[in-house]
Amino acid sequence: MYLTPNSRIVLLMHEGTQSTMGKTGLSMLRFSQSPIVAVIDYQSAGQSLAQLTGIDQPIPIVASLTEALTYTPDVLAIGIAPSGGKLPDPWFEEIEQAVKAGLSIVNGLHTPMADHPALKPWTRPNQWIWDVRQEPPGLTVGTGRARDLPCKRVLAVGTDMSVGKMSTILELHRATLKRGLRSKVIATGQTNLMLGDDGIPLDAIRVDYASGAVEGELIKYGYDHDILFVEGQGSLLNPSSTATLPLLRGSQPTHLVLVHRAEQTHIYNCPQVKIPDLRCVVDLYEQVATAGGAFYPSPVVAIALNTGQLSSDAADRAIAQTEATTGLPCTDIFRYGAETILDPILASAD
Repeated sequence: MYLTPNSRIVLLMHEGTQSTMGKTGLSMLRFSQSPIVAVIDYQSAGQSLAQLTGIDQPIPIVASLTEALTYTPDVLAIGIAPSGGKLPDPWFEEIEQAVKAGLSIVNGLHTPMADHPALKPWTRPNQWIWDVRQEPPGLTVGTGRARDLPCKRVLAVGTDMSVGKMSTILELHRATLKRGLRSKVIATGQTNLMLGDDGIPLDAIRVDYASGAVEGELIKYGYDHDILFVEGQGSLLNPSSTATLPLLRGSQPTHLVLVHRAEQTHIYNCPQVKIPDLRCVVDLYEQVATAGGAFYPSPVVAIALNTGQLSSDAADRAIAQTEATTGLPCTDIFRYGAETILDPILASAD
C-alpha cells in the first residue's frame, strides 16, 4: 500500500473544487484516512472549502504547488480528471515540481506517469509514483461463482455516471460496521483504491476479463465477511458506459441500491438520452441482473437520492415523491444517514 495514515497529502484540484471534474479529489476530502494538508486550485484559492463544497474541514485552498509546499506535504494526489484524461502543460509542470521537491505522486488518470521521462529520473529512494489504473496480473474470465458465497453482496447501480454510487457504498459500509458486522468495501475505481480499499481498477481491465476480475475480489473476501459492498460504475442507461454489466455478472449481487440525482432527467454528457421513470429503471436493473433466472435474483431494495443541489424542503419533497412512485425506501444518505437503505438489506434472508 502506497498511502498510509501518516501520509501528508496535497490535492491537485485546479478547476475541480467546484465541478464534477474534481470528483476524485472531493471524495478524498470527504473520506481519506490520511491527512490532506492543502488543496491546489487557482480558481478557488483563499476561499472556504466548507462553503464551496459542504465538506466541513479546515483545509486551505491555495493557488499553486509552491504555496502548498509550505504545509509540508509528502504526497501529491491528482484529484481531477480533465476531459480526455490529459493534464494541461502548466498543471503537469506542477507535478514535475512536486517530484523534484521530493513528493511522491498518486496518479488516478489513464495516462501512466511512473516511467515518464520528465519524472522518473528525479525520483529518490523511498519516493514513488503510483499509477492506480493498472490491470492486475493473472486475471481469468468470469464464471458466476460469486453466487455461491455465504455473504450478502450489495452493488450500487445508477441512472448515470457521477451520481454518488461510491459515496453511497462507503456510507453504507460505515453504518454496517457500527452495527458490529463484518463489512468490507470492494473498490472498482481509482478513487476508492486511492482511499485504501481493496479491489481493482475496472476501467483499466480488458473487457473479456472484467467480470472475472470482479468475481475474484468477491471470492477473496466473501467467506470472511458478513456483507460486501461493491462500488458501482457507470450506468446501463449511459451509452458511453461499459462497466455496469461486468459488475452485475461478477458480483452476483444479493441486493441492488439504485442511486439517482434528484431532478436529473437526461444523461449528463448525452442530453439526447432521457432517463426513464425510476420504476422502469428498477425493473431494468433487476431483469438484467437476473437474466431471466440464469443468475442470482437481485432486487433493488432502496433508492439513494442525491439531493445536494436542493434546499432541505425540496429534498424532502423529492424523497417522498420517489418513495411514492417506486414503492421503495428512499433517502439522501448525507442529509439523513444510511439507515433507511441499510435496514432492508440487513432484514432480508439472503
